[in-house]
Amino acid sequence: MMKNVSLYLEDLACPDCAQKIGQILNKQEGVAEAEVHYTTSKAKVEFDEDKVTIDDLKKAVASTGYHVQRVV
Repeated sequence: MMKNVSLYLEDLACPDCAQKIGQILNKQEGVAEAEVHYTTSKAKVEFDEDKVTIDDLKKAVASTGYHVQRVV
């Protein structure tokens, strides 16, 4: 089942960082689309919750050196 979430990230240092996080999220199995907005430090992610969990998404973000502050 597809689900949409917003991941609020710690302050992003630069647009390139946002792009890197977006690329990592989009490579996760089960992610249909991920958009990361530098100005709002927010990632919008559409994913299949049968294939990937929110914890998996958080770990993917953490692999870039950033952390998810909250999920909505």
